[in-house]
Amino acid sequence: MANSYDVIVIGGGPGGYVAAIRSAQLGLKTAVVDREHLGGICLNWGCIPTKALLRSAEIYHYMQHAKDYGLSAERVGFDAGAIVQRSRAVSQRLNGGVGMLLRKNKVDVIWGEAAIEKVGRVAVRETKRAEAPKGALGPGSYEAKHIIVATGARPRVLPDMEPDKKLIWTYYEAMVPPAMPKSLLVVGSGAIGIEFASFYRTMGVDVTVVEVLPQILPVEDAEIAGLARKRFEKAGMKILTGAKVTKVEKSADSLTATVDDGKGTQKITAERMISAVGVVGNIENLGLEALGVKIDRGVIVTDGFGRTNVPGIYAIGDVAGPPMLAHKAEHEGVICVETIKGLHAHEMDKAKIPGCTYCNPQVASVGLTEAKAKEQGYEVRVGRFPFVGNGKAIALGEPDGLVKTIFDKKTGQLLGAHMVGAEVTELIQGFVIAMNLETTEEELIQSVFPHPTLSEMMHESVLDAYGRVIHV
Repeated sequence: MANSYDVIVIGGGPGGYVAAIRSAQLGLKTAVVDREHLGGICLNWGCIPTKALLRSAEIYHYMQHAKDYGLSAERVGFDAGAIVQRSRAVSQRLNGGVGMLLRKNKVDVIWGEAAIEKVGRVAVRETKRAEAPKGALGPGSYEAKHIIVATGARPRVLPDMEPDKKLIWTYYEAMVPPAMPKSLLVVGSGAIGIEFASFYRTMGVDVTVVEVLPQILPVEDAEIAGLARKRFEKAGMKILTGAKVTKVEKSADSLTATVDDGKGTQKITAERMISAVGVVGNIENLGLEALGVKIDRGVIVTDGFGRTNVPGIYAIGDVAGPPMLAHKAEHEGVICVETIKGLHAHEMDKAKIPGCTYCNPQVASVGLTEAKAKEQGYEVRVGRFPFVGNGKAIALGEPDGLVKTIFDKKTGQLLGAHMVGAEVTELIQGFVIAMNLETTEEELIQSVFPHPTLSEMMHESVLDAYGRVIHV
């Protein structure tokens, strides 16, 4: 039957389109349903366009400090509209690339709003969010032996802080400012909040960050987060931790937030506010409740292979719970489809999923923090190596940063790695591979790292954990 498939994926984001492509590669007749934009939030309104914005900010920063590199740059400025336009063009280019990849792999695209009528059947109704891409199928009833839910997540909204698209922004509005505000209040200091805080501060905006927990970047190692905070504050960012916004009063073109830090309250006035207090899974209007699919704390419950409690229905990515990261979604998609095919897929190990924050300085990590390792009963060896001891970092003009490694003292197992500084988001994969290979300190110490590179700090950090560090 034309409307019958082996696999239908609901959602064309990173998890969804990767799952669909891998499914087609395995010989399964596959379709992906989307209602708005192929590539999902990550490609269109998240990971990719924010990196384009941050790249513009990075270059602007270096131009302002050209003298430090023996260069001259006069009357350095920026065009906010052009920065946004470049960011959107990057997303548009990659959006088209996803469509091309789906066509290349003979994956059908069905355009519309999907709901699961029953196990094995998906109803697709017309969407008003965006025009269908060329060649996409339209609304109707479609059958599939296996249905994968990959509907992603959306910004969490707190009472009295509902985004209005003018004064209170989510990441959608923060990515396309009509002009740079003079002042900005960022509520929440996870990856999304800190990246926007870093971007706007670099562009000269007066930025204040409010975080309810005791440290910024709450999932990161406390030592790394503390060093990042010092750099942010040195750049002029104001940061309040252990504090929460209790009231927001709006005026014509600004707002005033009442902030309670447990010791007292203060009022902060800013032209704009970004609400970055997390995301929630898109589980509504999919028919999941009627089918008895188990939901817990706003996300779909799955095993390590993407399977829900209802046979024939699967979930991957943000809608299947934290960590809500694009690379986690992609990997889950592959695992899920290979399980459907009957291959020997490896269960998702969330302890080995790296996290990256593309602020200035960058932050990257994988595995256990020092505190978590001790909580779990490990006796640890901790290695540290500062950027100031690395020749490449000095040559780059980036002497501030740290690489930190955590080992099990008894076995030498690498338990975690944490970094802050220039380009650490490109370095972390080395430790991810090491952990997946179940490496010990011995293999890492015996490995030869190229000189001069920032990666040498990874080696030195391991050496430091075992009393053998050379360059400090």
